[in-house]
Order: sequence, then C-alpha cells, then structure tokens
Amino acid sequence: MNNRYTRMGVLIGLVVVSALAVIYSKHQSRKLFMELQTLQKSRDDMAIEWGQLQLEQSTLVTHGRIENTAYTKLGMMLPPPDAMIIVKP
Repeated sequence: MNNRYTRMGVLIGLVVVSALAVIYSKHQSRKLFMELQTLQKSRDDMAIEWGQLQLEQSTLVTHGRIENTAYTKLGMMLPPPDAMIIVKP
C-alpha cells in the first residue's frame, strides 16, 4: 500500500513539473514573439528611412543641382570652348 502512494506521489509530482514546464515554455514563446514584432517594426521603420534617404540623395546629386551650387556658392563657371582640352583614353 505504501508503495502505491509513493508511485502516486511521484506521478502527481511529474504532472505538476510538466505543467510548470508548459507554462514557462508558453511564457518564453510569447516574450520572444513580442521581441520579434518589435524588431520587425524597427526593421520596417529603418527600411522607410533608407528609402527616404535614397530619394533625398538622388535629388541632391542631380547634375543641374550640382552645377547650380557650383555656380552660385563657389562662383565656378564653364570655361570657354577654346580653353577646353579633351583627353582621350
């Protein structure tokens, strides 16, 4: 009879330990899922910012803008055609 209660106690203990393991595992899973969602939102925000920076860069490096900046801010201008030397590779 005593052996029977010991087995029953061990089984109940194993069931409790198993239940606690399931609870812990579920908690970890939810925590990691929340972290994943946060990281994905951060990635998406960075992708949007990257696209905006690429657009800004493409507008800043247009030939007309560079030429206008060189003329207005630096006082540069195209040399006359007779002062140009064309070098062939």
